[in-house]
Amino acid sequence: MKRRGLLQGGTLVLLLGAAQIARGATIVAVRIWPAPDYSRVTIESDAQLSSRQIVVTSPPRLAVDIDGIDLNPALRELVAKVQADDPYIAGIRVGQFAPGVVRLVIDLKQQALPQVFTLAPIAAYQHRLVLDLHPMQPADPLEQLIAQRMRESTGGGPGAPDPLGELIARQYDPPRSRHDLPPAVAGPAAPAAKTDRLIIIALDPGHGGEDPGAIGPGGTREKDVVLQVAHRLRDRINAASINGNPMRAFLTRDGDFFVPLHVRVQKARRVQADLFVSLHADAFITPTARGASVFALSHSGASSSAARWMADKENRADLVGGVNVKSQDQHVAHALLDMSTTAQINDSMRLGGALLGEIGNVGRLHKRQVEQAGFAVLKAPDIPSVLVETAFISNPEEEAKLRSDEYQEQLADALMRGISRYFAANPPLARNRPV
Repeated sequence: MKRRGLLQGGTLVLLLGAAQIARGATIVAVRIWPAPDYSRVTIESDAQLSSRQIVVTSPPRLAVDIDGIDLNPALRELVAKVQADDPYIAGIRVGQFAPGVVRLVIDLKQQALPQVFTLAPIAAYQHRLVLDLHPMQPADPLEQLIAQRMRESTGGGPGAPDPLGELIARQYDPPRSRHDLPPAVAGPAAPAAKTDRLIIIALDPGHGGEDPGAIGPGGTREKDVVLQVAHRLRDRINAASINGNPMRAFLTRDGDFFVPLHVRVQKARRVQADLFVSLHADAFITPTARGASVFALSHSGASSSAARWMADKENRADLVGGVNVKSQDQHVAHALLDMSTTAQINDSMRLGGALLGEIGNVGRLHKRQVEQAGFAVLKAPDIPSVLVETAFISNPEEEAKLRSDEYQEQLADALMRGISRYFAANPPLARNRPV
C-alpha cells in the first residue's frame, strides 16, 4: 500500500494510490469508543476506503471526505452513537458531499490531534478506516493518580498524613539550589525525618475497545471481566499499606478503549510502578481446558510450546485493537525489547509464584509453576511484571465463574494476598520518583 500524508496550512490530507481507492465499497459497521485518553471512530467496510481530512480550528472540527461510497443507513448511525460524555466529540454530521463522496464532519469539544489510518482485515474485522482524536496535551498518568488521591483524601483532615500530597509538593516545588539555602546553624542534630513511601501497583486489564479479547461460549468478553476484576483489586490495593506505607493502584485503562501494548508499559513506567500485573482470561479451541496461569517474561525463549502460543496470541492485540504504525515510536518500542533485565525477570518469577499460590486456594490452576515467554506487555525493564490468565473463558463452567461477583471477589482477594506475600519477602526499596 502506498500512502503519503500532506500537512499544510492546518490541513491534513491522506492520499492513497489510485489502485487502492475503493469504488462501490459497502459500509458494514460503525463504532465510537470515547475515553479520557482519546476517542476513536471506526468505519468498517468490505473494501479499503480512501479519505481526505481537513482540520478546522474555529470552531474545532474535523471534516473527512470518504471516496467511493454513497451515504447509507450504517453511516447515518454514527450521528446517534455520539455519547454526551465523550471528552472530544460534540457531534457528528454526515452527508453526500458529491457523487461517490461522503463527507463526515466531527464537531469537537476541544482542539484535538487527529490520526487517520486504515487497518487490514484481521480476526472478525474487515477493512477499517480509523479516526483517532488525541488531546493536544496528553494527560500525565502521575497527575491523574495525584488528582484521584486528592479527591479521596479530602476527608482525611488537615493533620492526616498524605505521602502522595508530599510527592505533589516535591513535583511542583523543586528543591532550591544550595546557594539559595540559609547558612547552617550549629546546634543539636535533628532526628532523621521519616520518609514516606508510596507503593504503586500498575494493574493492566487486557484488551479493550476494538479488541474484545477472547469471547466465551455465552458471549462473555474478556475485556469486560478483566476490567471488573481490576476494579475490585484496585479497591483492595487502595485500602492497603506495606510496613505503614500506603499503596495505590494505577490502571493502564479504566474504561472500554484500546491501549497499545507499548503504551501500557510506558504508562506503568511513567508512574514508576513497583509492580505490573496484567489481567487476562484464557481461551482454547476445546471447551475442556481450564484453570488459571501466571506468566513472566523470558530472555531465552518460551518455557513451553503452550507459553509461546499464549504470548503470540496476546501480542496480536495491537493488530486487532488497531495501532497507527506511523505514530508508534519505533525507537522506544525497540529499546524496550532489549532492556529487560535478569533481575526484573527474577523478581517477576517471585511475584508470579506468590500470586499463583494464592490463586490456587480459590480456583483450579492450569499450570502449577510460573511459565515464561516473550510477552510484549511484560517488557518494562525495571518493574517486576506478570501476566495472569484468570481462568479459561472458553470453558462454559469457568466463563460462568468469571462473570460471578463471588468468584471475582475471591480472585481479587487472592491477588491482593499474593501481592502482600511478595512484598513481605521482598520489601519495596526506597526510591525517588522524579517527574
